[in-house]
Amino acid sequence: MFHPADSTQEAAIAEAIGAVRQKGFAAALWGLCRSLARPDNLIVLAYRDAGPPVVLVQRPGHPQVFQRLEATYLAGAYRLDPFFALHLNRAGDGAYRLRDIAPDAFRRSRYFVDYFGGTTLVDEIVFVVPLAEGLSLSLCLGRDATSGRAFGVADMAACVRFSPVVSALARAEWQGLDRGTGPLEDTPALLIHAARQQGIALSPRQATVGLMILRGHSTPSIALSLGVSPQTVKVFRKQLYARCRISSQAELFSLMLPLLKG
Repeated sequence: MFHPADSTQEAAIAEAIGAVRQKGFAAALWGLCRSLARPDNLIVLAYRDAGPPVVLVQRPGHPQVFQRLEATYLAGAYRLDPFFALHLNRAGDGAYRLRDIAPDAFRRSRYFVDYFGGTTLVDEIVFVVPLAEGLSLSLCLGRDATSGRAFGVADMAACVRFSPVVSALARAEWQGLDRGTGPLEDTPALLIHAARQQGIALSPRQATVGLMILRGHSTPSIALSLGVSPQTVKVFRKQLYARCRISSQAELFSLMLPLLKG
């Protein structure tokens, strides 16, 4: 059955197609996203196996949304982000909602509390578009304090329905994008090396558990992922805290975030 929104979306698609490789593509892409889910903001990131993400498009909503983007997120905090995990796990084309792909304790994590709390973000939907080996795009639609509302069922349904169109447009616009050089990042190894420079000796398992805690995994989730018992995870966490001479996740975040900026 025809719905009035269909004609708006079709017109936005036509405009975006006509703007590919043209100066007005970012504005046309924003218009298409607005017709699908009425986001408050948009950012398009190119994730690579080696090196920080590259910002391709940025349409802010609330002034605070991207305030710490360069100094905190691009500098290293992206390594804790569920959308970066989609890149590392080679997620396929499609629309993903943050709450569906985030770890089970994500909203209680210090990354969420300390970073997301400052962005005013309420909800996010991301279009994932793999471009080449080691390179993928994330077109992130956000709701922030501008509207103060999460995305609805119809918003997500529209994004899922039109994700092939968004993927095709993104590939046409950014095909041939530099994917950088280097192997897939070993984040625990990076953390171990950075910690060693600060006089902290971490084992690979302690570094892995520390990263999973910061990413928002609960003890049962970590245990399931590593194939060990919850009690074993608690032992690793106790060892980690002792090595770092800390006693809370807040202290762990304060200690490790600067190390992830290496």
